[in-house]
Amino acid sequence: MDKSFIIFMAIGISALYLVTNFIGDIQSEDETYRNTGYNEKNKYNKYKTTDSIGRDVLDVTTAPASTQLDAWHASLLKEEFLVLFPDFAGMQLFAEERVRGQVLKSKLKSTIKSVEDAYFSGGMDAEQAKRKLDSL
Repeated sequence: MDKSFIIFMAIGISALYLVTNFIGDIQSEDETYRNTGYNEKNKYNKYKTTDSIGRDVLDVTTAPASTQLDAWHASLLKEEFLVLFPDFAGMQLFAEERVRGQVLKSKLKSTIKSVEDAYFSGGMDAEQAKRKLDSL
């Protein structure tokens, strides 16, 4: 390949990278330039807070019940919650300390309790238990 073509491609790729990052920064800072894709991706960010020791918390106390569940499914806390799987006491503690919102918290606790009972009684294997906890 020609050396000038390689330089042209490198400049083009770096310009494309700079433009896309610049547009992403503009969208996050100014509401008038946000597109629907950005809004859809970040619509539950307002429910994400941190507690006094710096852990992420999902605070959906003012949201309706359906929004609470949707925010939970879109949250990164859900993945952190599922990593705790065999530790049901840890999951209960996680729900108590890191989730705020009465409807979501009670649904989480009841699901944890029912999955724990079914898992330890042999009615559910590990994969089924994880699937049940994931679907909520």
